[in-house]
Amino acid sequence: MTAPLRRRGPRPLPLHLILGASRGMAAIASAAMPRLPDGSPSWSSAWPGLNGAAPRISPAGLAEARRIGAALAAANQPAEAFQAAVIRRLLRADRALLAGIAAYRRHPYMRTLADPPVIWAEGGSRLLDYASGAPGTPVLFVPSLINRAEVLDLMPGRSLLRHLAAQGQRPLLLDWGWPGEVERGFNLTDYIAGRLERALAALPGKVVLAGYCMGGLLALAAAQRRPDRVAALALLATPWDFHAEDADRARTAAALLPGLEPVLAATGTLPVDAIQTLFAGIDPFGIPQKFRAFARLDPASERAAQFVALEDWLNDGVPLAAPVAREALGGWYGANAPARGAWRVAGAAVDPAALAMPSFIAMPARDRIVPPASARALAERLRAPTLHVAAAGHIGMAAGSRAEAALWRPLLTWLRRL
Repeated sequence: MTAPLRRRGPRPLPLHLILGASRGMAAIASAAMPRLPDGSPSWSSAWPGLNGAAPRISPAGLAEARRIGAALAAANQPAEAFQAAVIRRLLRADRALLAGIAAYRRHPYMRTLADPPVIWAEGGSRLLDYASGAPGTPVLFVPSLINRAEVLDLMPGRSLLRHLAAQGQRPLLLDWGWPGEVERGFNLTDYIAGRLERALAALPGKVVLAGYCMGGLLALAAAQRRPDRVAALALLATPWDFHAEDADRARTAAALLPGLEPVLAATGTLPVDAIQTLFAGIDPFGIPQKFRAFARLDPASERAAQFVALEDWLNDGVPLAAPVAREALGGWYGANAPARGAWRVAGAAVDPAALAMPSFIAMPARDRIVPPASARALAERLRAPTLHVAAAGHIGMAAGSRAEAALWRPLLTWLRRL
């Protein structure tokens, strides 16, 4: 606890502390209610006006309250003991959360992987070559615009790109970089029909284009525009139908745009903390929970180092150019433009059915960022794609402890069959 601070995350820290505390406030409120015979709170008797509806509390929190109540009832304890027991439980959870955050911020892990050679650059963007001179068709990976590209090259033993290079492939990585003065005015067409296509033009022949998450949409549009430069297309955890599983949540994200406009106008970007706040809405209590779990890990363990490496990547995000933020939130999430055939790049509609090249779709089965139904809708629009359902989550598929089985080997098999 006396080691120097090495990092600022999790970002934005006040939000995650508030979310951790709000779960406790709901539990304390439940603890003050009369109990049913099974020891669980009686919502309707506490608030008759709710017509029996419970206040918002997670299923895990309700189950914990039931366990505490049942144990106290079995011991014939008075009702007041229930509230005291819940408060003691919450204090332990708060201590664990703070201990986990402190341990993360002071952990000695630092990224040590050296960047491979840069073979092309424009503005803040670079094209990195992980196996210069390797035979065969290069595989150009296109990451998202809102996180750094290093998730595909996270740490020793957790690098998809170095794994492919070791297996005889020639992976390339388009590192978008930090949006400077020029990039802050970019829209999606500027990134796709401009920078991405110029990166393709810098290579001597055709490539396999592989897009991850948001980068998959960019790669898809580029492949449709330049089939003369793209031999095949791999789309990893790529969304298409943004209303497939929870249209209301997608529209809610889009509805935040007017409130974000002052920030977009003032900075020319959607800042990192604003992006992190949007992602926190997917699983509000997930981040406090994982830091409580981190507090229990041996800090010298490989698992702790992997946790820190991933958290460093998550918290070292990249601002999103304001025009792109408006297109993504308003057009993709709000209007569901891709699935409706209304998303246009340089004036032309992006249509997966127009692609005649081989394609590979990796759909994580436990993805909460890109729901499986959203990615499956894309596979259904392509001509005879190879669909791979990965037994992992959105990030775990690319860089988790089981990533080699979940994605790396199936992708390598597909590449070798081309």
